[in-house]
Amino acid sequence: STRHCPWKMNQLPPKSPVASPVSESTNSRGEALDNLSMDSFWLEVENIKQSTEAEQEECSLADVKTQEEGEAEAEWLQDAGLSELLGDAGSDKDNLVLLSTLTRTQAAAVQRRLDTYSRSRRRRNKHPVRDVRDIFGVAGSEDTATEKEQSSPDPLWHSLWTSSTQRKTQDYSCTVRNPGKEEVFNMDVAYSEQAAVLLKGSFLSESRKLKDGNALTRFKIPKGRLGLTRIGDLSAQDMKKIPTLAFIELTALCDSLGFELKRNKAAKLKTTEKRLFGVPLNTLLENDQKLLPNTKVPLLLQALLSCLEKRGLETEGILRVSGSQTRIKSLEQKLERDFYSGLFRWDEVHQNDVSGLLKRFIRELPAPLLTAEYLPAFAAVQNIPDLKQRLQALNLLILILPESNRNTLKALLEFLSKVVARENNNKMNLWNVSTVMAPNLFMHKGLPNKIPEGKEKQLAEGAADVVRMMIHYQDLLWTVSSFLVAQVRKLNESNNKRYQFCDKRIKNLLRKIHADKDKVEKNQGEPSKIVKVHASLLLKDSLEVHLNNATKVADVLRQFQKNLCQNGWNIVNTVNLLKCNNSMDCTNLLLYEVGGNIGEHCLDPDTYLLDLYHINPHAEWIIKQNPSYPRMF
Repeated sequence: STRHCPWKMNQLPPKSPVASPVSESTNSRGEALDNLSMDSFWLEVENIKQSTEAEQEECSLADVKTQEEGEAEAEWLQDAGLSELLGDAGSDKDNLVLLSTLTRTQAAAVQRRLDTYSRSRRRRNKHPVRDVRDIFGVAGSEDTATEKEQSSPDPLWHSLWTSSTQRKTQDYSCTVRNPGKEEVFNMDVAYSEQAAVLLKGSFLSESRKLKDGNALTRFKIPKGRLGLTRIGDLSAQDMKKIPTLAFIELTALCDSLGFELKRNKAAKLKTTEKRLFGVPLNTLLENDQKLLPNTKVPLLLQALLSCLEKRGLETEGILRVSGSQTRIKSLEQKLERDFYSGLFRWDEVHQNDVSGLLKRFIRELPAPLLTAEYLPAFAAVQNIPDLKQRLQALNLLILILPESNRNTLKALLEFLSKVVARENNNKMNLWNVSTVMAPNLFMHKGLPNKIPEGKEKQLAEGAADVVRMMIHYQDLLWTVSSFLVAQVRKLNESNNKRYQFCDKRIKNLLRKIHADKDKVEKNQGEPSKIVKVHASLLLKDSLEVHLNNATKVADVLRQFQKNLCQNGWNIVNTVNLLKCNNSMDCTNLLLYEVGGNIGEHCLDPDTYLLDLYHINPHAEWIIKQNPSYPRMF
């Protein structure tokens, strides 16, 4: 049964026959969902409706105008950092180095949109834009998809295509999922490249029966020689490059799967004079950082989650059982008045009222936590027939989110995982939590209604499934794929070379570049290498490390710890290195790769350092204290 929704969710419809497995798998999933209760979802919708009936008139919905042909493509190229291709002479030409990092499917996605934009410009008799053949070197800009497949690959990505996708096809071949069993999740090859290979072979649509969390497929990310990179391991400078790369890759993945990536425009809502509820995330964080610098999650949200973790995790029906709407509105007013002064008494608030405040805080954000722009894409993940590809799309969407939204979402999902972990006491399993939270994440008063009649149940179930995937697979989703890190390195290398050629002393620099190139080629053939590891904040001395094919980051940290204890090095700051028993704690230390073709990169303990040296020979390696490690003073 369906209920009336105050606001509707957005859908991303399939656009191509290639996506035909969607309907079959959706039907099989719908049959399985008959055994899973959606009562919590519709109850939550009714609670939202009751709590906002008096406020409906205050919301002004944004009118979405139909874009003319070429407008969406122009907007896409601008968002992808490729506005130079539109013939904008005033744009930043440095963005063109992005083209040199693209894979085959990513280049095809750019080419497809540039072709559409070029045709629209010609029809309107405007000035011609750059021919796509000048960019990618293909036979023609208006070839069919089949002709593009058969054309010779561009040198920019030919080596990556032949060496990666053909060699590793067996690593990600599509099979019917086995719930509860472990499967490999490949992050070395671009997801769109993997999808393109799968579409050439037999495509087995999976029977997606939604079961309890314990029966969900377990995925393992195989660690390559360079280890894994989590969100937060890269510097802010390098992380700024990730959303653009992820956006292009998501578009290429959708193209491969036969979906059209549509985005909303942010709704214009009336400004509020409140300080907490209904305030943009960035504004909240700016205010909070005046009190506590480096705050990444709004202090109010931290307080709500902390209160629930202390007193609400064991409460039966937490999140599902609604608190009193009258009390919740009264508490909201008290928080607006007393939160920053520290006078608000959390110990006097009932747990169900706190959970109501938590959900109200999320709903009242002027823009959805998943952003108005990409909310349709999050909702549309349910239409992808293969679980692994659904997770690939979610991983890219997480990377595209603004940092404030991503950090806030992670804090929320970590809390929801703790709720699920206490299922035996609070009677809230993974599906219960997902159905309760889905309306709060996917319904927003600032977005227009777009759901056809009779589709509410299907989309509600799909939204709950997306929330369940984000909760259950959050460790995987907060990993930066190796192929994206490699593209960041290429971007940095291209930018560095561009600046070098602008230098007046070009002859000396060219000589140095050739010398460095010869040095790198020589190093790549060396089976071992002696390097220096610095720890300037901890020691006045550096550590010489002999690298071989088996040397890992963890080995260097252990060697560093051993020398500290045995050799009596001149320690600058011992307090942060000592545990309570005065012994050195290696878990308090991290090794960073700094400079060269990366800004700053916190290394996985399982990274093989000789391989990393060959990829980035000009970087420095620095040992630092773990910023999240509790201090002893």
